[in-house]
Amino acid sequence: VQLVESGGGLVQPGGSLRLSCAASGFTFSNYDMRWYRQAPGKERELVALIASIGGITHYPDSMKGRVTISRDNAKNTVYLQMNNLNPEDTAVYYCNAMGHWGQGTPVTVSS
Repeated sequence: VQLVESGGGLVQPGGSLRLSCAASGFTFSNYDMRWYRQAPGKERELVALIASIGGITHYPDSMKGRVTISRDNAKNTVYLQMNNLNPEDTAVYYCNAMGHWGQGTPVTVSS
């Protein structure tokens, strides 16, 4: 299993980013996919989940309305669209599948 995140970077408050996670080594379409994040000094937390069947999504209340998770099974890729970012969104964002983690992509929200 290999998960490779990309798309992070520096963004100003109120800005947007789209993260990508390219998956390989397993049948991507058969598995739920998750995005997590870990801010400095804090525990890793769930950002979004997309199910393998029906594209059903789940977001913690703190994320609802600001993030959108999607997947492209033909490309073995899961995406995280983040809007209206604020400094509290600064973290390393990780992709997860079946308990496997990518290396993460850092997001910094700062003016």
